[in-house]
Amino acid sequence: MPDVLTPPRTVAPPAPPATATARGPTRHRRWLLIVPPIIVVGAVLIWWSTHRTPAVRYTTVTLARGDVTRAVTATGTVNPVLTIIVGTYVSGVIQQLYCDFNTRVKKGQICAKIDPRPYQTAVDQARADLATARAQLIKDHANLSYASITFERNVTLQQHDYVTRDALDNSKDLYDQAQAQMALDTATIAQRQAGLEAAQINLGYTDIVSPVNGTVVSRNVTMGQTVAASFQTPTLFLIATDLTQMEVDANISESDIGGTKEGDTATFTVEAFPDRVFTGVVAQVRQSPQTVQNVVTYDVVVTVNNADLALKPGMTATTRIVTARRRNVLRVSDQALRYVPGGLRGTLTANHLWVLRQGAPVRVDATLGLDDDTYTEIVRSGLEPDDRVIVAEVRKTQAAPGPRL
Repeated sequence: MPDVLTPPRTVAPPAPPATATARGPTRHRRWLLIVPPIIVVGAVLIWWSTHRTPAVRYTTVTLARGDVTRAVTATGTVNPVLTIIVGTYVSGVIQQLYCDFNTRVKKGQICAKIDPRPYQTAVDQARADLATARAQLIKDHANLSYASITFERNVTLQQHDYVTRDALDNSKDLYDQAQAQMALDTATIAQRQAGLEAAQINLGYTDIVSPVNGTVVSRNVTMGQTVAASFQTPTLFLIATDLTQMEVDANISESDIGGTKEGDTATFTVEAFPDRVFTGVVAQVRQSPQTVQNVVTYDVVVTVNNADLALKPGMTATTRIVTARRRNVLRVSDQALRYVPGGLRGTLTANHLWVLRQGAPVRVDATLGLDDDTYTEIVRSGLEPDDRVIVAEVRKTQAAPGPRL
């Protein structure tokens, strides 16, 4: 078969790549299609965020009557009304103990005995010295009698010149000396008598007695202990006169002492009886300041009845002293006095309230009275019977209706 010759095909050369000039118009048109919607959406978002309307919800309360009580709170210590410190005037060894803790004692009852032997010896010696002085007085009294007789005799004899003038003068001198010796003996007896009484007093001090009727709340000595009363009287016993009447020594700060006065009612609690409230009366506001770490306080004494002996000396009392009280008055919460529209916080110095009328806050002037940090007395105001006082507000942001895209 003869070969067929096919004509050669002509292949077109590849097209040159598109240049930047050819792509430019296409990309520009795409941006023109995308940017306007973005701008519109952003404008809508900005308009929506700037035209939101906050919905305000008010919290209100109604005025009511009640008590407004201003009080001062302080910490104090429970103590007996009168505590007697029983010490010793003389030194020695404790020989006997007759009283212990919680012992009820009577006035004059012996609570302890110091070894009396050294003081008994001093009494015996003083008594002997007194006896010696009295014997000396008797002897000198005899000498005085003899000197008196001799002098009188010599006076008679000298009138007849039976004795010399010198003998008369000598007898006169002896008589005067005997009289002086009698005066000396009398003074010596008084001195010895005083010494004996002093020794007897010291001997009596060896009996440690209770000076009052009461209860022993503290005993600081033991049998056989040596007590020394040379420089400072040692404390042997503490005796509370009456534990059925107690007092609380409360420390009131200088910022609160101005409103505290005698006769104020006070209540307090102790840790031993947390659910029990004790009631007392301010009996004394002491003028002496107490400064501890630059904090100045004053001692306020509160008396309380302790007939059941529940309170013990030394207990810590949390005291609340009522300095002012208004009973059954129109009162409002302090939170209402701090409220101002817009969520701002005011102070209690404001003399007005905000009430809710027709869904909007309205300012009403008021005259304020006593404040106890929780409620404030309303003395006079322009409130209406059905007014509700605003104490707070809650703002919840809501979007206002806008144009639809």
